[in-house]
Amino acid sequence: MRAHDSLSPSPSSAPDPRVFVSRHPLVAHKLTKLRSVDTSPKMFRELIREISVLLAYEATLDLALEPTRVQTPLVECDGRELRRQVGLVPVLRAGLGMVEGVWEMLPGAEVWHVGLKRDEHTLAPTQYYANKPTAPRVQLCLLLDPMLATGGSAAAACALLKGWGVERVKYVGLLGAPEGVARLRAEHPDVDIHLAGLDERLNERGFIVPGLGDAGDRQFGT
Repeated sequence: MRAHDSLSPSPSSAPDPRVFVSRHPLVAHKLTKLRSVDTSPKMFRELIREISVLLAYEATLDLALEPTRVQTPLVECDGRELRRQVGLVPVLRAGLGMVEGVWEMLPGAEVWHVGLKRDEHTLAPTQYYANKPTAPRVQLCLLLDPMLATGGSAAAACALLKGWGVERVKYVGLLGAPEGVARLRAEHPDVDIHLAGLDERLNERGFIVPGLGDAGDRQFGT
C-alpha cells in the first residue's frame, strides 16, 4: 500500500496534492460522535485524543529514518530509527486536547505551545503566547489545531514556526472549511494539511458548518 492510500485529496476541480482528508473508517466513526451535541466533554476529549493519534499516524508516513543495529533476545539484526525527532505544536487552548495521544505515539517529541486568539469581530488572529525552542532540532513540526476555519490562526502559527527556523511544518486538524484550506495553502504552499473532515463552508461568525461547535468550549465544558 502506498503512503497515502488511506487518504483522499480535498475535493476540487484540481485536487491539491498537499491536502489530505482521512478516509479511515475509524476516523469517520469517531468524527460523527464528536459532532453530536449529546457528546459529553469527557467523551469529547477522548474522541479528540483518539482521532489525533490516527491523523498523526497518517501525517508521519514520510518521516526520515536511518539504519541502526539492535540486539534481540536471539541475535543482532538491522533496524531503523528516526533520523531526528518531531515537534508537536498545539495552538492554545483547543489544540491541547490533541497533544496527549500524539505524544504517547511519539514519546521523544518536543512540545511547544503557541497562543493565538481570534478577534470575534474582525476574525483576525492575535498572538498572546509563544513557547519558543532554543534551537529547533526536529525534522518536522506537527501544528495541532482542531479547526481550520478562516485559516488566519493556522497561517500565523506557520509563519511563527518558520521564523523560529523550523524547516518542515504539517497542519493536523479535525475539521476544515474550504475558506481556511485555501488561505493556508495560499500563504504556506509548502505546508501539508491533514484533516479528519472537510466541511461545507463558514457561517457569518466564522464557524465551520456543519462543524462541531467551539472545540475549546466543548473540551473544557465552558
